[in-house]
Amino acid sequence: MVVAGLVLAGIAAALHVYIFWLESLAWTTPRARATFGTTEQEAAATRELAFNQGFYNLFLAVVTTVGIVLVAAGSTGAGAALVLAGTGSMLAAALVLFLSSPGKRAAAVKQGAVPLLAVLALVVGLAS
Repeated sequence: MVVAGLVLAGIAAALHVYIFWLESLAWTTPRARATFGTTEQEAAATRELAFNQGFYNLFLAVVTTVGIVLVAAGSTGAGAALVLAGTGSMLAAALVLFLSSPGKRAAAVKQGAVPLLAVLALVVGLAS
């Protein structure tokens, strides 16, 4: 179950790297605007905010990835703590989005489902 949790955490990290790319590097492109439902003017006006927010997603992915590497290298305690901190924060962010933006609930579920499964699998695996 630990391996399943780590695989799911890796998928969640990859998703958050993609979100980083959309927010920090591609924010004003038609693809990012379609994904986030912004107009060209809104994207231009919020570019700095999105750039900063994208890095939060990247840092969550980095923390999670370092944790996965540590668990794989045998440092289960430290690695699991980092994986749970990263995926737990991803899950918490998705929950905030779900509760604060009813129109974005589908996106929140997509953003939070894999981190939730990673947390559950890792906790169950470590508890056994």
